[in-house]
Amino acid sequence: MPKTKVKQKTIKITLVKSLIGNPQRQKETAHALGLRKINQTVEHADNPAVRGMIAKIVHLVAVEK
Repeated sequence: MPKTKVKQKTIKITLVKSLIGNPQRQKETAHALGLRKINQTVEHADNPAVRGMIAKIVHLVAVEK
């Protein structure tokens, strides 16, 4: 039986503020999301784990659906 591909919902996350001067945990969270430079955009699956990471650095990022 052939497998059907289910298209996952994704979200785009853009780093809009600098990580300088923020706590180390927030820097590590941004790096774990793949954000290293200002205005860098990454795309991730929309799941609770990623949403939790975004919630911790919501003041540094912009999120698009």
